[in-house]
This record gives sequence, structure tokens and C-alpha cells, in this order.
Amino acid sequence: MLGRRGIAVTLGSLMLVGSALAWAPAGQAMTSEGGSVGCAGRSEGRYDPPLTLLPRPTHVHADVTYACTVTPGRTVSATASFDSDVPEASCVAVSGGRGTETVRYADGGRSLIVYDSATTVRVAGVLVVVQRGRVTEGRGQGHPAQRTVTGLPGELPTECLTSGLRGVSNAVELEIQP
Repeated sequence: MLGRRGIAVTLGSLMLVGSALAWAPAGQAMTSEGGSVGCAGRSEGRYDPPLTLLPRPTHVHADVTYACTVTPGRTVSATASFDSDVPEASCVAVSGGRGTETVRYADGGRSLIVYDSATTVRVAGVLVVVQRGRVTEGRGQGHPAQRTVTGLPGELPTECLTSGLRGVSNAVELEIQP
């Protein structure tokens, strides 16, 4: 069980891992209206079929709410929809990094992002998934994108042993690079 100090050490470690995986400092990612965007928010994900201890093909869907900086000093809210078909998913591991995300900004803009790779790191129980891809339509078209999903430590849910884990809530960061 982690105490306050353990949680602080875990989150500090997570920040170091995240900074090592990042493409550019956040201040550089939000420089112009020409495509650079930095977002932070929360996702509510669902698994179909629910995750169990046995790996099987699974569809992952997440609804995301973001606060996005689209130019220095200008932040707009956004909602997003993420979908992926994972060839092998269980409560213990998820393989594959492909997926698509459609981001709809409150100012009327939109970005369609296709992710084609992912790196998964576990630090002191904290799961970090970094997905990389490219914006194929809308705001930031043609620019590289990086999506970082962070799952806080927890015990294996009892649902994994019975009916299956149907969903999860995570922190999400999105960067559309200049």
C-alpha cells in the first residue's frame, strides 16, 4: 500500500518518464494557430467485450474532455472520441498502439488524428501509454501528434475475475506538434 510519500515518489517518477518520452517541451508545442495544440483532460474508456484475465480481441472506445491551448494565452475546451481495435487485451496487458481520435474544439475547429504506434511504461504501478501518430484532417493537418494516457496505480479489479472490466477513467494529454 502506498502512503503519501510513496504516491509523491511515484508521481515524481512518472513525470521523469513522461519528460523522457516527450518530443518537445510543452512551451514549444503551443506556438501558433498553424496547427500546434496542447491539451490536458480526462477520458472515460469502455471495453467491448469487457477485459478479463484471458487475452482476446477487444474494441476500446473513450470519450475525452480536454482544455486545449491553441495559441499562447488562448485556451478552448474540447471533446474527443477515441477508438481502437486491440488484437490482444486483458486486465493484465493490452497490445497494439493503433487507433483514431476525433477532437472537436469549442471554437468550431476539429482534428482527426490517426495513431500508428505506442510505447507502454509501468513505473511503481502507474501505467503510462504514449501513442504517436499524425493529424490527417483539420487543425494541425499533416503535423505529428502524441497522446499520453496515465492510469494511476490500483489493485486488479475484482471484475477481472468475474464478469470482466467494462471501463476505466484516466488522465490524458495531447500534443499536436509544430
